[in-house]
Amino acid sequence: MQDNAIALAPAPFLVRIAAMIYESLLVTAVVFVASFIIIPVVGEMHAPWQRHLFQVYILGILFAYFSAFWLRSGQTLAMKTWRIRLVSANGDTLSFRQAVLRFFLALFGLLLAGVGIWWALVDRDRQFLHDRIAGTRLVRLPRKA
Repeated sequence: MQDNAIALAPAPFLVRIAAMIYESLLVTAVVFVASFIIIPVVGEMHAPWQRHLFQVYILGILFAYFSAFWLRSGQTLAMKTWRIRLVSANGDTLSFRQAVLRFFLALFGLLLAGVGIWWALVDRDRQFLHDRIAGTRLVRLPRKA
């Protein structure tokens, strides 16, 4: 798989953006379901500790969602739809360290007005900043015949 993944073309910027929009819909559903589970346990969340616990819980759920897909197949559901796969820079599957680094860098970049995404417009390989730093890349898979 390594040689095949290296030969694959990078995923175009607009395709990655479309996949992220679709992914946001799926993640919204995941967060809703996760919220229905924790709210009866924590309560109405009037106290600051309850809100912080809820935020950490949701962050953990999101990390579990993304890392499980990235580590297993390199594709979330939205990435499968748009024929995008996340691989390490050499074409192998991601390591757990890369998944953790990519997740938190992408989150941090989103919190800074999407700087990690806008970076792709000036990057020589059109990579997102979090992919560049984590040693990962998004490739476009060919259509199945």
